[in-house]
Parts: sequence; C-alpha cells; structure tokens
Amino acid sequence: MPTERQSDHEIAVQTGKPETAPPPRFAVLMMNDDFTPMDFVIDVLMRFFNMNIELATQVMLRVHTEGSAVCGLYSRDVAETKVAQVNEYAQANQHPLLSRVEKA
Repeated sequence: MPTERQSDHEIAVQTGKPETAPPPRFAVLMMNDDFTPMDFVIDVLMRFFNMNIELATQVMLRVHTEGSAVCGLYSRDVAETKVAQVNEYAQANQHPLLSRVEKA
C-alpha cells in the first residue's frame, strides 16, 4: 500500500472520541428528628422525590431507625434545589425536618 508523503508544513492529526467522565453525583439525605410526624415525612418523599407510598414508607423508616437515609442521587444543582424545597416546605409547615447534600 503506498504511503502519502507529508511536507514539512503539514501536521498529522489523530481523530478520536474525547474521553469524558460522567458528572459527579450528589446524594440528598433526610435527617431524623424527634418531632416531625412520620406521615409528613412520607408526604415529602412522595411530593419531592416522586416515590410511591411503599418506597416512601421504607425510606421514612430508615430515616427513623438509622438517623438518616438517601432520598435520591442527582447532579449538584438538582440536589441543592431539592434540599432547599424540602427544608422550605418543612419550615412552612412548622416542622424541624431537614435534608442535606452529600457527595455520593
């Protein structure tokens, strides 16, 4: 197979796919407290994390027994927005329920 001759002014370029890493994920954690009713926690999980009643109940029980539980994994912006929504909703309903973001 004949090869092409390159002049001194040509640059050889290798084409390929750039390697990109997926964006980092952040966990939204719900924290346990002794005052927020369990039904309210279930409502929050269904409202803000699109969980069905069974999954919301399981997560609520994990929060209650273990002190915290992951509600979902998101990009940083989405996770921070979810935390703000949950915390504002809890405060508006006069509950001390808190959530926070943690790098997954």
